Amino acid sequence: MNPIDRRTFIKLVGTSAALGMAGFPFIARGGAKTKVVVVGGGYGGAIAAKYLRLYDPGIEVTLINRDKQYVSCPLSNEILSGERSMASLTFRYDGLAGHGVRVVHDEVTDIDAAKKKVKTAGGQTFDYDMAVVSPGVGFKWGAIEGYDEAASRYMPHAWFAGEQTVALRKQLESMRDGGKVFIVAPPNPFKCPPGPYERAAQIAHYLKHHKPKSTVTIMDWKDNFSKKALFEQGWEMHYPGMIHWVMAAEDGKVVGVDAKKRILMTEFEEYEADVANVIPPQKAGVIAERAGLTDDSGWCPVNQRDFESTLHKDVFVIGDACIAGAMPKSGYAANSQGKVAAAAIAARASGKTLPEPSYVNTCYSLITPHHGISVAGVYRLVDGRITGVKGAGGVSPLDASPQDREAEATYALGWYRNVTADMFT
Repeated sequence: MNPIDRRTFIKLVGTSAALGMAGFPFIARGGAKTKVVVVGGGYGGAIAAKYLRLYDPGIEVTLINRDKQYVSCPLSNEILSGERSMASLTFRYDGLAGHGVRVVHDEVTDIDAAKKKVKTAGGQTFDYDMAVVSPGVGFKWGAIEGYDEAASRYMPHAWFAGEQTVALRKQLESMRDGGKVFIVAPPNPFKCPPGPYERAAQIAHYLKHHKPKSTVTIMDWKDNFSKKALFEQGWEMHYPGMIHWVMAAEDGKVVGVDAKKRILMTEFEEYEADVANVIPPQKAGVIAERAGLTDDSGWCPVNQRDFESTLHKDVFVIGDACIAGAMPKSGYAANSQGKVAAAAIAARASGKTLPEPSYVNTCYSLITPHHGISVAGVYRLVDGRITGVKGAGGVSPLDASPQDREAEATYALGWYRNVTADMFT
């Protein structure tokens, strides 16, 4: 594999959603239909369902997702800055039905890997030959003392885009000028590693224009974070003195809260917030744990070549829930994994061998509407583990020009349009 220079890679992923399926053949065959049930209709599940049908139209695909609409987490931080509407993040599944995917809106309550059955809260049972599980993440409620699901009504996590995002936005709108906003960033691993730090910038963007005496403080369980130098440069450039980051080694780890009083507690201090956005420690989504797909880490071990669970045969786990080597837990990583898993299932159904897979990821962050930064990577399998390809991808340079920063913001929007079109049309 020849390394791709970073500028070319970013331009490609900002204008196309085709990467990640390269090299996989389309398969047509006769005989009995293979039944595949896909659990979860987000960045991983929706793309896997669609590409199963594209790779092999003979496969019978059923996608089960609780909600009739999907709300995108990527770009949802822009709701907090006022630069984006919820409607622009919301998608229906009609396009998947157009590809021959049967779409069922119900909540999966059990996956019986021995009997190969998926059961739902609505009383339905679906048989499968192979299943794809893309459940996203769940929270470790109680890992922060006092922070449970009820507490999130007072201190929104807003880590699943939708109602909580709107609630956090309303709290910012009602806050006084000069108010103190706190963000609690979780320990690794978690969904969207740059997310809390982009969120700080998006909140600061709103405050700068409407409540300029206010501040944003990030209390972190970690001593480092994704794209740290780029974020700090952007914060100082656009929001000087407004955003403060407190790392774990400086008592940044929040260990308890009083949600109703909006008090955050570290080992040595207490902080009173006007708005508190608490993002708790994470694990694989609830259904993955219930189905016995997780190990002691709380995540799902898989064969990293094709994402088949190492705990249950014929069940493929993709997206944030799985342990995927060097790949981060991101929307585009889930997209890439969904295409690889779909190709593996199509190959197995037809008795063929899966070609050597490759995997891609890019993650854009917007510091302002015209200042974008990114991290990107190309991955391959080395000794059974997904490993980054040296010299491919990389991070935005610190010395980039304003024109380059604006181009990256444009690429971010182009990536979003293309990847969601790939998922839902």
